[in-house]
Amino acid sequence: MNNMVLVNNDNGLTDITLKATEYMAAAKSANTLTAYRKDWQDFEQFCVLAGFNSLPASPDTVVAYLVALADTRKVSTLERRIASISQAHQVAGFNSPTSDMTVRVLMQGIRREKGTAPDCKAPAVTSDIKVMVSTLPDSLLGIRDRALLLVGFAGGFRRSELVALYVEDLEFKREGLVINLRRSKTDQEGQGRKVAIPYGSNCDTCPVRSLQLWLEESGISSGPVFRSVNRHGNLQANRLSDKAVALVVKRTAEAAGLDSSKYSGHSLRAGMATSAAAAGVSERAIMNQTGHRSQAMVRRYIREGNLFNDNAAARLGL
Repeated sequence: MNNMVLVNNDNGLTDITLKATEYMAAAKSANTLTAYRKDWQDFEQFCVLAGFNSLPASPDTVVAYLVALADTRKVSTLERRIASISQAHQVAGFNSPTSDMTVRVLMQGIRREKGTAPDCKAPAVTSDIKVMVSTLPDSLLGIRDRALLLVGFAGGFRRSELVALYVEDLEFKREGLVINLRRSKTDQEGQGRKVAIPYGSNCDTCPVRSLQLWLEESGISSGPVFRSVNRHGNLQANRLSDKAVALVVKRTAEAAGLDSSKYSGHSLRAGMATSAAAAGVSERAIMNQTGHRSQAMVRRYIREGNLFNDNAAARLGL
């Protein structure tokens, strides 16, 4: 958003404004800023083609833009575009046209017409994870992927959190592993939090032992925990990307006989919450593990995990 800030020609004021812009940018995650930029570019292109002014834009321009997108985009995409347009105007010192009643009423109508149910990927529950890791070979790549899946699942981590881990963040204890999560999607100020992963009862699916084996076999003693392994089986210096986590999940899901199109990197986190809920773990304990701040999101996992627990239809005698 830096290129959207209007600055005074006075050098002193310019420097202060640019510094303020940097601080405002730091308040958002890199992924959020990237999404804002792409959304803004799309809105600018629409305005250029339609002959509208993009900054400041009128409410009617935003309405026209949303109507043009409504038939081909999800409601969640439209809501993010609105947020991006709003942010651009606020950073540039303009009132946001997205707060106008015409825009709000339009979005109410679009939500009712299209529905707002999220298109979620399937959770990789405990039984799925066990089958998935059983398909992995004992090669360096297989050892890495086993540790990646089990730690990601047991920790309830987002894929961005998983690939951001450093060896220095790990503390192996008698009871298991404590991970110092330095920063996350809901902790952009870097306050950090600790996530405990106990030893598993089965050596083949124990996340702590699997991670220890990966570190031993790879020889990694500092820096990024999860790194690339090339097609020759050689360890690379660069950390694994968050997109690679999704590919590992999809690849192992397919090897396990699951429909890989239904799984993603988020399936590990969703699977942990769903499996824990099915096992009777409390809402509070699940939120402590995953770091969720939204009770509504966790309660959705709990509902899904308990669909067949104490199910009314199971007692109908059919």
